[in-house]
Amino acid sequence: MSAHCQLTGIGPVFGNNVSHSHRRTRRRWNPNIQPRRYWVPSEGRFIRLTLSTRAIKTIDKIGIDRALARIRARGEKI
Repeated sequence: MSAHCQLTGIGPVFGNNVSHSHRRTRRRWNPNIQPRRYWVPSEGRFIRLTLSTRAIKTIDKIGIDRALARIRARGEKI
C-alpha cells in the first residue's frame, strides 16, 4: 500500500533525525493511512479508498459523493 492519501494527496515528508551530538541522519514521516470501504448510493456499489485519518473525517463531514468528485478532479481513477 503506497503511503499517500487518495483524497488529500498527502504523502511522506522527509527530514533529519538530529542526535544529542547533532549528527544528522535522514528519516521520513509517513501519514496515517487507513484502508476504508464506502458504499456509494449514486453508483450502487462499494469503493475501496486509502485515506489519511484527516480525510476520513472530511468524508464524514462532506459526504462520499462530494469527496469522490474531489478525488476525480485531482485526476485519480476510482
